[in-house]
Amino acid sequence: MKARKAMFAGSWYPDSASECEREIKEFIKDAKTTGLKPVGGIVPHAGWYYSGKIACNVIKILSESGTPDVLLVFGMHLHAGSQRFLMKEGALETPFGEIEIERGIAEKLAEKHSFEIETAQKFSRDNTIELQLPFIKYFFKDVKIVPMGVPPVEESLNIRIDAVKIAKDLGLKVMVLGSTDLTHYGVNYGFVSHGTGAKAVKWVKDENDKKVIDAMLEMNPGKVIKEALSNDNACCAGAAATAISAAKELGASRAELVTYITSYDISPGNSFVGYAGIVF
Repeated sequence: MKARKAMFAGSWYPDSASECEREIKEFIKDAKTTGLKPVGGIVPHAGWYYSGKIACNVIKILSESGTPDVLLVFGMHLHAGSQRFLMKEGALETPFGEIEIERGIAEKLAEKHSFEIETAQKFSRDNTIELQLPFIKYFFKDVKIVPMGVPPVEESLNIRIDAVKIAKDLGLKVMVLGSTDLTHYGVNYGFVSHGTGAKAVKWVKDENDKKVIDAMLEMNPGKVIKEALSNDNACCAGAAATAISAAKELGASRAELVTYITSYDISPGNSFVGYAGIVF
């Protein structure tokens, strides 16, 4: 089986299983728990130094809810006019070993919807999904995945209906994961509407990021997309919205915020990014 090579191992996260495991054990030392039995979540995708702990703990919480056959993983930095992307066969490389694509779901989705098909040899360099893969392999040893890039448009939400239905028809238990960071603020991102320093950080935390987090906690996928397009407070709104929609399709009716921080909290500077971990 041909495997897609990891492009960010050794830079954004460790490239050895032992070092990945060491960091994961540190991430979960004071791990939060939830009263929910979640079927899905939202994770950030910066380098592990900044947001790895949040993503790790969301995926750990999902693993405590049961062992799915398949994880539907939505990501990629796309705009409203972008195509959808799908890898429908092969595997993905991680330091813990390969994760196999669930071909049954992926191939049927490709028959129903238009996708740019990626392969182990031809694919877009993408951190949004790759940075979750070691966590997925660590906590869900034998799970298969269907990785998809979905743009921030209402049409993307239709994917969740078919993906969940196909899985059920195949007798497969699924969970869902959406990958997005929040506001990218500062001179590095060309977004300085509220100046710099503590005032800007407070605005991002208390207003701009809060708006899209509230929409996620309301489990309102259309509002998530609208918020992101209007206020630049989610870089992969299509992924988050489709994950929320799929979680609702799986029966989720409420959400819980696991953690929210910004990169400023870890490394203060005039440019920073917001990160949230949510379970459904």
